[in-house]
Amino acid sequence: MDFDLTDEQVMLRDTVRDLLGRAYDPETRLKVTDTELGWSRDVWNQLAELGVLGLAFDEEDGGVGAGPVETMVVLEEVGRRLAPEPILDAVLVPGVLVARAGTAEQRVRVLSEVTGGTKLLAFAHAEPGTRWPAAELGTTATAQGDAHTLTGVKNPVPHGDCADEFVVSATLPDGSLGLFLVAADAAGVTRTPFRTFDGRRGAQVEFVSAPAELLSGGDAHAALEAATAQTQASLCAESVGAMEEALRLTTEYLKTRKQFGVTLSKFQTLSQRAANMYVSLELARSMSYYANSALADEVTDPVIGSRARLQVGRSGRHIGQEAIQMHGGIGITTEYPVSHYVARLTAIARTNGDDLTHLRILTDRVADYSLVEF
Repeated sequence: MDFDLTDEQVMLRDTVRDLLGRAYDPETRLKVTDTELGWSRDVWNQLAELGVLGLAFDEEDGGVGAGPVETMVVLEEVGRRLAPEPILDAVLVPGVLVARAGTAEQRVRVLSEVTGGTKLLAFAHAEPGTRWPAAELGTTATAQGDAHTLTGVKNPVPHGDCADEFVVSATLPDGSLGLFLVAADAAGVTRTPFRTFDGRRGAQVEFVSAPAELLSGGDAHAALEAATAQTQASLCAESVGAMEEALRLTTEYLKTRKQFGVTLSKFQTLSQRAANMYVSLELARSMSYYANSALADEVTDPVIGSRARLQVGRSGRHIGQEAIQMHGGIGITTEYPVSHYVARLTAIARTNGDDLTHLRILTDRVADYSLVEF
């Protein structure tokens, strides 16, 4: 199987790398993430102009119609620069839900604005006191003729602080799962912004009889499964980019930092540890390719996502810990970039299930196979 990127994919990668490289050196990124918004509208508009925000959506819905592999290429560059723009939270995940569950009119109306960079979505699904994956939802939908209202609390809602519209999951009167569009400024909607430890943004969002529009063009469970698969594959891709840069920073440090009159790279043990970091990176890269290739084949099996996330999570922890150890004290300071890569990898490892959660999902499926090798 050929895993090389096509000429078009290489051009896309290089274009995004150049854009994010010019926008974010370590100092500039810190200044941007310390603003109230936490990311750059200017960079966002440039991404929209390049068509990056429309890669995952069909042309008839206002997108580019490229596919998961192109999205993977972009997210690796996002991870490499720790770019804070909410491509995953404000475009990919809620956009996939609209694309899968919405009517033709809803898809064109919403996604054309999203891919143009003029509308920010956020998926409000997780609820206080629940762990991923949420088995039951406390948020309920009430029908009032052809309209609906929602009541419940969602937390955390990634980048819900800046969303113009929410895609909200709720329990319908018949007990089934429904997905709804709710304007952020609608009556009965209250959001409480917060900042995560890796510098990203989120919000708790409360709905009290808030007017909502039902997404009614498809099965909600199938749409949620597709969005989950997109999330897992995207987090893997971003992690690979972050791991690759963390490894580069570490090897450059080993080549320049001196002890006992020689550079640290001359010490065989440290070189061996750096080589092991590279092995972990390539294991993670292969699983990211696996997850994103499955998406390209329209396979949304949650087991694939858990397989990929388990290995990527383990690789991220190994590379992060080794990067900090080999940098020494400077590695944990805010001023030095490697600490921010480790913080982001740690946050990703606890998004949509941690290692133990994914391991449990996989062990629960062992009985499905006739042969298991360890």
